[in-house]
Amino acid sequence: MPLPVTRFLTAGLAGTLVAAGATVPALAAPAAGYDRTSTVESRRVDRVKTPKLDWYKCYDYAECATVRLPLDYDQPTGATTEIAVLRVKARDQQHKIGSLFLNPGGPGGSGTSIAQAAPYFLGSALLDRFDIVGVDPRGVAASQNVRCFKSVREQTQAYAGLNVAFPYGAAEEKAYVRSSKQVGRACSTTGKPLSGAMSTAEVARDMEVIRRAVGDPKLTYLGFSYGTSLGQYYANMFPDRFRALVVDGVIDPIAWTGAQGGGERILDDRMHSADGASKALREILKRCDAVGEQYCAFAAGDPVAEFDAVAERLKAEPLDITYPDGVFRVTYAEFIGGVLGNLYAAAAGDYVTQLAAEIKALLDDRDDPAAQAAVVKRITEARRAAKAFDFPYENGFETFSGVVCTDGVFPADANRWRAATAAADRRAPYFGRAWGWASSQCARDTWTVRDEDAYRGPFNKRTAAPVLFVGSYWDPATNYDAAVSSSRRLPGSGLLSSNNWGHTAYGTSPCADSAIESYLLTGVLPPAGKTCTDAAQPFTEPLPAGDEVRTLRADRARPPVATPVPESILIGTR
Repeated sequence: MPLPVTRFLTAGLAGTLVAAGATVPALAAPAAGYDRTSTVESRRVDRVKTPKLDWYKCYDYAECATVRLPLDYDQPTGATTEIAVLRVKARDQQHKIGSLFLNPGGPGGSGTSIAQAAPYFLGSALLDRFDIVGVDPRGVAASQNVRCFKSVREQTQAYAGLNVAFPYGAAEEKAYVRSSKQVGRACSTTGKPLSGAMSTAEVARDMEVIRRAVGDPKLTYLGFSYGTSLGQYYANMFPDRFRALVVDGVIDPIAWTGAQGGGERILDDRMHSADGASKALREILKRCDAVGEQYCAFAAGDPVAEFDAVAERLKAEPLDITYPDGVFRVTYAEFIGGVLGNLYAAAAGDYVTQLAAEIKALLDDRDDPAAQAAVVKRITEARRAAKAFDFPYENGFETFSGVVCTDGVFPADANRWRAATAAADRRAPYFGRAWGWASSQCARDTWTVRDEDAYRGPFNKRTAAPVLFVGSYWDPATNYDAAVSSSRRLPGSGLLSSNNWGHTAYGTSPCADSAIESYLLTGVLPPAGKTCTDAAQPFTEPLPAGDEVRTLRADRARPPVATPVPESILIGTR
């Protein structure tokens, strides 16, 4: 779920980087003995004539364009797909460095939307010196859409079993598997040919052609979450064609593809997102216990034990809440989905413990007016924000699946997810099922459409310019360990570590922002072993009195990062 975008620019931060109008330091010389773009990839993209982008004014301050690119780069004059592009021009055109391409993740996040939002979260120096460019990946948002069903009616009927945060219990699992199979089959038939041409490699090729179209000699890129996969694909497919590349909230591409594991493990058994979320939750509960009730709403008793008890009570019997529109049932899965959604926030400590306290209060006293009002308000807002599968056609799950299922290798039968997710929950309590079920539609017996040009490595190319990997210790979606493993695999790269909470680091502290922006502007990596420790931490201020709301001190808003799991899992987020 995208995070709210509000502008909080640090006073004078740009002065610590490169002041507007200053001469940009020369980039370091290319690494000796670096790899070149392969003959195969060069032939694919270089045969495509550089398109002319017919820009027109949009959204008051931006420019938009569309371009038709080959559906299959092995057939450059064959079928095409339409790709949407948006840019916000640099404020100092006279001293412009070039373009900065952004991707918010997902898969299925809109590149044009994050570029449109750039003036509200990017630093002044980046806005001064770069045209900010967003590309909607094929199948997504303003680009030609993938549609796996002929009508909303067919889609709604097929999705019936998916309308839970995640399945819990035999009946829900059976329905979820049935719907997963229907989605897989529909995307492998009605969704073709686009559903078989949405791999990350195809998006990287599109970005390479559009890089030429905007006139940049080399790519400059900032990608978040799944956008880190796209960045690493580009770096390894085109190792001599970028000047600076940042990946924040890192996915390990070998884990993402599963190619080295024979295809018998589900996605999160390879990525271990659930492990990161479980670690973050336990740390929050332990810190809550340490600070006490003056600072944490869930500190009474032992927060770890109390959270376990709340979860067990919801497993045994859902919580029914009566509110003006009827009765809303809070299940165990919805509670855990809400906790996971709140772990995405920089204020995860406050959000998670407040949610747990509200649910516990209602379990203890279902007529508690304060707790009931708080939970009903949360549920009402979540329902209003959530997209039901009704008019118009909403393809978010299909764009997510079109990338995940064509990039990776998966077990044959969707029924395999039952045992796999149960085992994952034992390994990573609460979140093994929540994360594990997200890929069940990819079972290879039902998701049969393939992209023969998908890229599955190697991911250890010697790049001409260095890549900056950014990992957050408490990230609930992209495990910090993936930033470590990926950075070690790519020669000459750098690793920036951060102690921030939530998903991705940019926008959480002056240290992280300064290091990332300085590298994008100059191409110079931060010092080896650089760790940012100035991000806001949980429970450092007393709880507010009465109806006051505690706000998180922030220097700049977080970038709008798309969730890499279906929206249904995030019911209850703030």
